[in-house]
Amino acid sequence: MTGNLGDLNSEMRNGILWITFERPEARNALTFEMYNALAELCSGVKTDGSVKAVVISGAGGKAFAAGTDMTQFRGFKTAQDALEYEAQIDHVLDAVERCPLPTIAAINGACTGGGASIAAACDLRIASVSLKFGFPIARTLGNCLAAGNLARLSELIGAGRVREMIFTARLIGADEALATGLVSEVLTDEPALLSRAAELAAHVGAMAPLTLRATKEAMRRNRAALKVEYADLITSCCMSADFRIGMEAFLAKTQPEWTGK
Repeated sequence: MTGNLGDLNSEMRNGILWITFERPEARNALTFEMYNALAELCSGVKTDGSVKAVVISGAGGKAFAAGTDMTQFRGFKTAQDALEYEAQIDHVLDAVERCPLPTIAAINGACTGGGASIAAACDLRIASVSLKFGFPIARTLGNCLAAGNLARLSELIGAGRVREMIFTARLIGADEALATGLVSEVLTDEPALLSRAAELAAHVGAMAPLTLRATKEAMRRNRAALKVEYADLITSCCMSADFRIGMEAFLAKTQPEWTGK
């Protein structure tokens, strides 16, 4: 499946599937439709040798993806709404992670919230010097990450750094991302980033596909064995007064006044 899928575009270039988030006016904030289209593309990618690898990036020059479009959270009325949202995001990230081909996140600019989760679920991450990566939810929205998300991030950069990043709501820049292993390369600008992504995709796409596929799946299973229950944590945040306060403050571009309730 290639072509324009609402605010997500996909196209084949020299045996590489390029998936691009295309909401530059909203810094590529992700709608539910964009999430679903990404999952379908990753799940349905051909394994007959006609596609070698997948590159995911964001259009507009300013962001990979700046999280979920917060206006969609206004529809949350019950705990089930929040749990279904998290289940859907988990499905999307699982689809990215289970993609049978190598996946590369080419990250330019802001990569936060849901965008950062997608990048973390990819096999490889490269970035431009403008990278800003993180989950500023303790400052903006007052929700929480699912346990699987936290485990994936901890595997990449360590539990201590994940805790510090979320507690302080700070964003990681390119130099720190490279030093911690979050990204494997930093490029000077977006054109250099996309050029290198094409080279890297062609390189890894030429490797033994069964070796890559088995490695991906074995690493996923290692973490999946540690799966825990977290529904109570999701509902305690997303059904709180603070969640509403944070959402409306963010949309109004004001500072939230947290109540702890």
